[in-house]
Amino acid sequence: MGNQAGKPDSGRPTSSAVRPELFYKVDIVVIGAGQAGLSAAYHLKREGLEPGKGFVILDDEFGPGGAWQHRWDSLTLSNVNGINDLPGLGFADAVNTKDKELQANVAIPKYYEVYEKTFNLPVIRPVQVTEVIDRNGRFLIRTNGVQFNARGIINATGTWKTPNCPKYPGWEKFKGRQLHTGEYKNADEFIGKHVIIVGGGISAVQLLGEISKVTQTTWVTRRPPDFRHYEFSPEHGREAVAMVEDRVREGLPPKSVVSVTGLPITPAIEDMLEHGVLDRKPMFQEITETGVRWEDGTTMDADVIFWNTGFRHSLDHLAGLNLLSEKGGVVMTGQLVTQVAADPRIHLTGYGPSSSTIGANRAGRAAAKELMAYLKL
Repeated sequence: MGNQAGKPDSGRPTSSAVRPELFYKVDIVVIGAGQAGLSAAYHLKREGLEPGKGFVILDDEFGPGGAWQHRWDSLTLSNVNGINDLPGLGFADAVNTKDKELQANVAIPKYYEVYEKTFNLPVIRPVQVTEVIDRNGRFLIRTNGVQFNARGIINATGTWKTPNCPKYPGWEKFKGRQLHTGEYKNADEFIGKHVIIVGGGISAVQLLGEISKVTQTTWVTRRPPDFRHYEFSPEHGREAVAMVEDRVREGLPPKSVVSVTGLPITPAIEDMLEHGVLDRKPMFQEITETGVRWEDGTTMDADVIFWNTGFRHSLDHLAGLNLLSEKGGVVMTGQLVTQVAADPRIHLTGYGPSSSTIGANRAGRAAAKELMAYLKL
């Protein structure tokens, strides 16, 4: 166990001396038990690191499932995009995938729960990491519970806990309701209300289609939506990931994969186009007490402003390590771009090109193997 003994200003111990801080000492701490964190933990164990002594996983949720347990109710196995098998145990081996109406926020947490138990992964929850400090060649991981001391870190915190919600002028004046994607449950809560939906990504379009079936909607985006007439293929995916990878290798903030691929026109989108649901308006300039105002003075009243404006990577607890480059991102390296160039003892999974579920899987394996090799474990 590591310790720091507090002493009074005189430097001489007294009866009022601060009690030494105690830390649970391991080789590697994995922060986050979503897809990337579980994948990394599986490979750490497979490579010979002892669960509980060699490594632990810290998760700030009350149960398994990562961000999936907070997804909206209408997201079912019939329309969810991006479920990917974790290494060693397929989704279909843990969940009845024939039930297409099964909610994703139920099915995937169940899968993760079975996965954690099957491989006896040492997940400690609920524990929130508040700060990571570099001291004497090791990391002190401060939490709202037990404190940890480690030689290396695999950060797999994702983005769900840090929504990006731009506060336009007048934000605080609006008397209606404002919410972000992460707070949405189902369309029924908006019946009888006029909803302004902000955002040009996949989630915005999907939820616009859903909400427009029960109430009045207006769609607003900063840029015209990038609809593309093609069937998304593995080749398109690889091209998009490569472009995001180039950015993080240079230390630029990562962009989402959809910002590169655009929005492929699906049958659902074709139906929305045909019925005028995707009649997009440019971004408003100001929020008023009763709605929004555009630059030309045009106003619109609304009951709800629904921000589908994405998320940012949850890295605030690493701020003290000064990982950000002057370009605003983290310079990354390694086989699958998970290793922090400035400090190879730190790997970021679910960051940049590994933010998709399949990317997170592969990144977990690469991070585990590379970090163990670097630390000579």
